[in-house]
Amino acid sequence: MTHLEDRLERFETLTAECELIAKLATDSGKREFYLKLGEEYRQLAVDMRQAIAAKAAA
Repeated sequence: MTHLEDRLERFETLTAECELIAKLATDSGKREFYLKLGEEYRQLAVDMRQAIAAKAAA
């Protein structure tokens, strides 16, 4: 597995963890925080997939 693929896997794991924490959170502020954080990690994963695809195409 390449460094980029390792990063992608980590971002996907963090996304899932944030979504789970948000689902279980009873405090609305924490729920919103983890939902937003999960969205940020999801976007990083999308960016990482694009970087991997660009590197593969080069």
